[in-house]
Amino acid sequence: MSSKSQLTYSARATTHPNLLARKLFQVAEAKKSNVTVSADVTTTKELLDLADRLGPYIAVLKTHIDILSDFGEATTEGLKALAEKHNFLIFEDRKFVDIGNTVQKQYHGGTLRISEWSHIINCSILPGEGIVEALAQTAQAPDFPHGSERGLLILAEMTSKGSLATGAYTSASVDYARKYPSFVLGFVSTRSLNEVESSVKAASDEDFVVFTTGVNLSSKGDKLGQQYQTPQSAIGRGADFIIAGRGIYAAPDPVEAAKQYQQQGWEAYLARIGGASQ
Repeated sequence: MSSKSQLTYSARATTHPNLLARKLFQVAEAKKSNVTVSADVTTTKELLDLADRLGPYIAVLKTHIDILSDFGEATTEGLKALAEKHNFLIFEDRKFVDIGNTVQKQYHGGTLRISEWSHIINCSILPGEGIVEALAQTAQAPDFPHGSERGLLILAEMTSKGSLATGAYTSASVDYARKYPSFVLGFVSTRSLNEVESSVKAASDEDFVVFTTGVNLSSKGDKLGQQYQTPQSAIGRGADFIIAGRGIYAAPDPVEAAKQYQQQGWEAYLARIGGASQ
């Protein structure tokens, strides 16, 4: 596990080379929450209602915006307003995986216009380095007004049974992340990736943020190959932020569930940093 992960969020926010990562850590520290809720609902009303109710207890709201049956301006304006109201970041889980020219259009244009409202995006590096370069160019273009508040997570590993995101693929994910430190926040992975061999030398201030999916307090998996873990096991393996979906939004009381994940996630973080000073 990285020595950086033994530091407090506040300490990492002070020195992190990525501006959005700094903001993310500041949000987590201010709210005492490392929870990302995956709001996989299908209408704008459901999405905004969840965001408003769960907003006080989460650091990040993760969307799959293309599953909404009624996506429109009311969706994005509502999300931006609630992110401001409750101090959370928006993560559109688009999983870009195409050639550079195509992903630039998917990210910055089209119907969804993701670059205008989502702080965080993610991609698979199956197409090669060009996908990371293309997304970085779009977000960091001189005429793009939100560049300092946009960042990328590379999908380096997945929690589904039989995932092929392993070995050389994961190692290449680390390589690409090291080449674009001002845009790549870190990884969606099941663990810290600092021990993964990479052909690119690590910088002394390297501090990749790790998001781990498949966190669930009451289930070990589903019939479609998803494998769950607890907040304690995820954070113990190097996760900085835990992603929970059905365990929260499908709970009998989503607010109480969010509070429970917030408490357990924060306690696991405090246990990891031990007596670290700010």
